[in-house]
Amino acid sequence: MLAILLVLLIHQFLVTQFYVDGHSMDPTLASGERLLINRVVYDFGTPKRGDIVVFRAPVAGDQDWVKRVIGLPGDTIAVTDGKLIVNGRIIAEPFIAQPMNPRHNFGPVRVPPGELFVMGDNRNVSVDSRVIGPIAITSVIGRVDLIFWPLKDFKVLGAGEEKLLPQWP
Repeated sequence: MLAILLVLLIHQFLVTQFYVDGHSMDPTLASGERLLINRVVYDFGTPKRGDIVVFRAPVAGDQDWVKRVIGLPGDTIAVTDGKLIVNGRIIAEPFIAQPMNPRHNFGPVRVPPGELFVMGDNRNVSVDSRVIGPIAITSVIGRVDLIFWPLKDFKVLGAGEEKLLPQWP
């Protein structure tokens, strides 16, 4: 009984799992993979650019989605000629599936206080903040820290992902 109670408490308050269903995060996350989500990391800090987060989708009822944090409150985001521009700087994105379609320009938009701008790594097929708008920070369930299934894809992600995007005030 104690073991079951402990597992339930850990699942409810510390970590949970997430099943990837779709291709919006290819090649970083593949459809069918199972992820470990850190539920408490944002109780002690805020999301950073580059974090991969699971959040309650504002347009999909009770679905949870997984995307990468691109913009923080106050940031200005644009896509011009297939290039991501954050606060006027062109951002190198070695993790995306393929270059963005240069004909699909977006923005600029300013991320409101208390919200995040998120995008899938498979930019040409992802439904993300370019379509649904920024998401509330309060809708974030947690940060993806680990791919644990299938075993051949086992990988630790977590805070290391933030280094893929520049961090500045």
